[in-house]
Amino acid sequence: MTTMQMLMQAKNALFAVPKLTEEIKNRAIHKMADCIEKRSEVILEANRRDMDAAKDRLSASMLDRLRLDEKRIKQMTDGMRQVAKLPDPVGRVLSCDTRPNGLKITKITVPLGVVAIIYESRPNVTSDAAVLCFKSSNVCVLRSGSDCYMTAKAIVDAMREGLFLCGLPEDLINLVPYSSRQSAADLMTANGFVDVLIPRGGKGLIQSCLKNATVPCIETGTGICHIYVEKTADQDTALDIIDNAKTSRPSVCNAAEVCLVDLAIAAEFLPKLKKRLVDDRVAEGLVPVELRLDPEAAHFTEGKAAGEDDFDTEFLDYILAVKTVGGVEEAAAHISVHSTRHSEAIITKDEAAAEYFTKNVDSAAVYVNASTRFTDGGEFGLGCEMGISTQKLHARGPMGLEELTSYKYIITGNGQVRK
Repeated sequence: MTTMQMLMQAKNALFAVPKLTEEIKNRAIHKMADCIEKRSEVILEANRRDMDAAKDRLSASMLDRLRLDEKRIKQMTDGMRQVAKLPDPVGRVLSCDTRPNGLKITKITVPLGVVAIIYESRPNVTSDAAVLCFKSSNVCVLRSGSDCYMTAKAIVDAMREGLFLCGLPEDLINLVPYSSRQSAADLMTANGFVDVLIPRGGKGLIQSCLKNATVPCIETGTGICHIYVEKTADQDTALDIIDNAKTSRPSVCNAAEVCLVDLAIAAEFLPKLKKRLVDDRVAEGLVPVELRLDPEAAHFTEGKAAGEDDFDTEFLDYILAVKTVGGVEEAAAHISVHSTRHSEAIITKDEAAAEYFTKNVDSAAVYVNASTRFTDGGEFGLGCEMGISTQKLHARGPMGLEELTSYKYIITGNGQVRK
C-alpha cells in the first residue's frame, strides 16, 4: 500500500467520526488497551528485534528511548485509560451569543480531521498519539522511525484489533508501512488529505518538516532546557533537582542540558555539582555526567572546556553545559538567546528573583524550585501527550486533547438577510 492509498483510506474513515459518541470512544480505548496487554509478548518480541537491529547504531541513551519492557507497556496502557477518563473535548460550547438581529451564534469545538504524526525511536508515541487522536475524534496517520517500526506495527496491530472488536473502522488508526524519507515527504505535502502534521523528534526532523511541509505543521521543539541556580538557592535542593533533570532519563526532551550558576555561589556550588554528577555516580557504578564548562566555571571545578556550540545543543546524553552568570537578569538574557522555548527552571529562595525569571523567560514551561522533567502530558493531567509544542499559535507546551481540536460557528436564524 502506498502512502497516498493509506491517506485516502484515512480520509474515508472521517465519515465514521460523527457517530463516535463519548461512550463509544471510551469503550474502544479500554478495548485497545486490553489488546495491547494481551499482545504484550508479541510487542516485546518486535521490540527486541528493533533493539538488536539498532544496537550498533544508537547510543545507550537512545537505545533506552527505544526499549520497551512490561513496566513501560503498562505505563502506555495506563495512559490510554487515563485519556478515557478525561472529558470529551469535541462538541463543547465555547461561547453563545444572540445578536441584535436575532441570529444565535454558537462556537463549538470540532476535530482537526486527519492528523499525521512523524516520529522517531519512541514506541510509546505510537499509542499516545493514536489514543489522543481517537478520543478527540481525529483520524491519525502514524509514520514511525525505522528504528522502531516493528514495535510500532505490533502496537498499531493491537489497537486496530481493539477497534475491530468494537465494530469500528480500523482505518481510524493507521501506520505508514515503511519509514523511508519519501514517505515522510509524502505526508508533508499531502494537501487535501492531511489537515495537520505534527513532527515529534530531533532537531533535524522538526526543521525538515518546517522547511518542506506544505500542510499546516505544529512545531514540537527540541529541548535545550536550562536550570538556573540563583545565589539564595538551597544548594541541596538544587543538586537534587539538577540530578533528576539530567540523569533520570537524559534521552528525553525535558531533560536539562544547561546549568547556569550564580557567580556569587559558584566557588561553593560547582565542586558540589561535580561530586554529585561525576564522582558519586562513578562510585556507584553509574554513567558519570560530562561537565562542559565555560571559562569562568572552569575556575571552580574540573571538567571539559565547553565548545562553541555546547550552549546550543540538545545532547540527549550524560552531558551538561555549565556557565556562571552575574544574576537573574543575565540568566534570563542567556536563556532568551540560547533556549528552544521548551522548559526552564530557577532554584531560589528569593521571591523577587523568581518573579523576574517567570516574567522574563518566554518558554512553554517555566519552573520555580522543581525539575524540568515534569513537562509531560501525563504529569500535567492530560493522560498522555502528542508532544511538547514550543510555538505560540494554537498550541503551546504539552499537547493533549484540547490541542487536537479546532472550533466552528453554528449560526441559527429565522430568515434574516444582511442589509
